[in-house]
Amino acid sequence: MNVAASTPTTIDFTLPDWLRECFLKRSDESHLDRDLICRAFEFAYELHEGQKRASGEPYIAHPVAVAGILRDFGGSGVMIAAGFLHDVVEDTEVTPEEIGERFGSEVRCLVDGVTKLSKFNFSSKTERQAENFRRMFLAMAQDIRVIVVKLADRLHNMRTLEHLAPEKQQRISLETREIFAPLANRLGIGNIKWELEDLAFKYLETDAYREIQKLVSEKRADREARLSEVADTFKRRLDQVGVHCVEVSGRPKHLYGIYQKMQRQQKGYEQIYDVAAVRIIVKNNDECYRALAIVHDTFRPIPGRFKDYIGLPKSNRYQSLHTVVIGDSGRPLEVQIRTLGMHQVAEYGIAAHWKYKESGGSTAQLNSDDEKFTWLRQLLDWQNDLKDAQEYLESIKDNLFDGDVYVFTPKGEVVSLSPRSTPVDFAYRIHTEVGNHCAGAKVNGRIVPLDNQLRMGDIVEVITQKNARPSLDWLNFVVTTGARNRIRQAYKRSHHDENVLRGRDMLEKELGKNGFEALMKSAPMLVAAERCNYHSVEDFVAAVGYGEITLNLALNRIRDAVKAKQSLSQPAPSPSDSLANDAALLPLLPSAPRAVPTSTTKYPIAGVEGLLHYMAGCCHPLPGEPIIGVITRSNRGISIHRRGCPNVDPVPGDRLVPLSWNPTERVTGRAQTYPIDIQIEVIDRVGVLKDILSRLMDNNINVRNAQVRTFPDQTAVIDLGIDICDHAQLERTFAQIKKMTDVLNMRRVSQVDEN
Repeated sequence: MNVAASTPTTIDFTLPDWLRECFLKRSDESHLDRDLICRAFEFAYELHEGQKRASGEPYIAHPVAVAGILRDFGGSGVMIAAGFLHDVVEDTEVTPEEIGERFGSEVRCLVDGVTKLSKFNFSSKTERQAENFRRMFLAMAQDIRVIVVKLADRLHNMRTLEHLAPEKQQRISLETREIFAPLANRLGIGNIKWELEDLAFKYLETDAYREIQKLVSEKRADREARLSEVADTFKRRLDQVGVHCVEVSGRPKHLYGIYQKMQRQQKGYEQIYDVAAVRIIVKNNDECYRALAIVHDTFRPIPGRFKDYIGLPKSNRYQSLHTVVIGDSGRPLEVQIRTLGMHQVAEYGIAAHWKYKESGGSTAQLNSDDEKFTWLRQLLDWQNDLKDAQEYLESIKDNLFDGDVYVFTPKGEVVSLSPRSTPVDFAYRIHTEVGNHCAGAKVNGRIVPLDNQLRMGDIVEVITQKNARPSLDWLNFVVTTGARNRIRQAYKRSHHDENVLRGRDMLEKELGKNGFEALMKSAPMLVAAERCNYHSVEDFVAAVGYGEITLNLALNRIRDAVKAKQSLSQPAPSPSDSLANDAALLPLLPSAPRAVPTSTTKYPIAGVEGLLHYMAGCCHPLPGEPIIGVITRSNRGISIHRRGCPNVDPVPGDRLVPLSWNPTERVTGRAQTYPIDIQIEVIDRVGVLKDILSRLMDNNINVRNAQVRTFPDQTAVIDLGIDICDHAQLERTFAQIKKMTDVLNMRRVSQVDEN
């Protein structure tokens, strides 16, 4: 395809009418966006040529659909161009720099913000997902339009999800429900939020979706007739008192909303009356309240079902009056009253800025004092502190969902919180440091306990003291994920020096003391730290010490950084500059493969065939670990230890026997297990032992015994005796348990050998 000469008639793809019109009027200098849109389409068409979607249609159909959704939401030429190009960096060899050169810095920023990190290696899908969101939220802070492009991308993917395998449908739908639908809600884009929820509902609860869809369809005629009659009544009454109606219409609730109400109220569909609402749109705020009086005069209002979101807007800027009345049929009816401007914000959210408001400046930049984006600034504040991928994802989910309890600061600012929130949750929602130095709280002018549950309309004042520190007891009553994570992080930071020493010891054992000391001051170590989202090497080492990241992950990141530096070396480096000649970093380079024993014996250990032997109870060696035998003096044969076991050091050399494990694939019969003891230090809470045991069960690990020791206002200690197949299984299990937010430390327990 000749990009420069492309026209709608030479492109082998059916263009939508709006895009065809762009090409036909491309030369019109009064509308420069048209040329940008056309060039972006041509570039995307050429790059995606030959690629197919799972449905079999040309891949270009997806970018065109995304661009069309952005156009429908009033997106500028820059946004529409980004819609065409949003996948080219990920799916082709084009770089963000080239996008910037061809289409400008704005388009590059938007494309770069929505590009997934598919070209990096992550240890798990969870880590990949967390890193994608970190990058996306950082991009949103620079230009909020990034997330609108991403939502358009996700919406079209959900519309065409039927062509993917069932397991992918489930995974993508769950992510959509937990992250992207709440994001659309936070931005006030109701249309996208409702459709994303319904599409996710279709794949996650297929049977329930079909049942509700059928019931709603069967009742549609009666519902529409009833709503039409009610709308005519309201129009007539409002005209009589001189209130000008822009629109009075009925609106059915989306399917997932009906399903949620049925689940929440434990009722069947026939018992859910307000499956539709009447919407009244008037000219100004004053007429909203006048219309409310007419509605309440026409039908009897239900006490306690009135909400004024005009005087107290939602955090996503949604404004409207909501009331529920008893209609002529004797059934409850929800009525929403708003102005045209409020309606535009309710439907298009943040997009209403550029779709409906004419202003000379850009509205995309995140303003530091803009209350609409407090939630986004808080997520950005957490970027550097929540290193664990699972913790970060939980914090995102917790922060994205709108709270049901609205309280006030002493200055009258509104704060949205989850039900049963406490002053500590409130303090951390205001700012991390406010929570960390919280010493008390006042609610409505009276001092209350920190575990006091806040109610709608409370005025909350946090009492802070410079020397105050978070208490682990707070974990027993805070309800928000953000508060829980901040308390745990503060506790870990208070033991920073201890954690640094522990991390150094762990790394030195793997890398050697000389190599580690040199590495601490090297560029690869800083690269590895930054790759794990730490600003300094010391923080990185401390994270290893208290288990925020696993030792294996840290070593892998360090090795990757060393290899990257080696690959970037000059073709003929001098001996002083060559990484390969740097003795301090040699332990980090890939080592030569070890020789594999060739013994075909049925014994798991080579060297003890036909001899009396047993596993030492002090160090519990496992397959995959270096071992050595000790000839006992009590005629019990050979005691097998891990190399480096303290009990082996005083043994004279003539009693030592070199041993090794046979390859596991050559050991016949059922997999053998070996008993070891482990000790886990945890933050004391209900259910922590159950969570740990469930992870052991997931790895098919038998638990021989368990003991929990608790201490007032301190961490708890769990001692477990478990049966392990080999060292690799132990490493996997340790890595999974250490990722738990309540786990502070974990180690194998060695005992004094009885011999």
